[in-house]
Amino acid sequence: QVQVQESGPGLVKASQTLSLTCTVSGGSITTSYYRWSWIRQPPGSGRVFVAAIRRRNVNAYYEDSVKDRFSVSRDAAKNTVYLQLKNLKPEDTAVYYCAATVATSIRAREDEYDYWGQGTQVVVSS
Repeated sequence: QVQVQESGPGLVKASQTLSLTCTVSGGSITTSYYRWSWIRQPPGSGRVFVAAIRRRNVNAYYEDSVKDRFSVSRDAAKNTVYLQLKNLKPEDTAVYYCAATVATSIRAREDEYDYWGQGTQVVVSS
């Protein structure tokens, strides 16, 4: 059974940088067919795609509003996916989830994700 666990600092100030970690157990992030994504849910809103990294070629994909500030990467040896968030803004405040899908669309529907972590809260103060 695949288990997903996100972690990271909860409170930062605007313009700062932080990194989120997604540790996966029970399945390999590189040998399975799953694409690992970061999805966030701002207060009072639904979940939205942020970034994804492919299994084979390590190509990364980003939502337009974050592509110049966020960076997704992975460490196969640690079976971990990372999201680095630079130049944070108050509107980046959200619960950040790590999730896996085999859907072909990079921006898969929420119900197309098979595995989810419990989420980690990020609050960006101005």
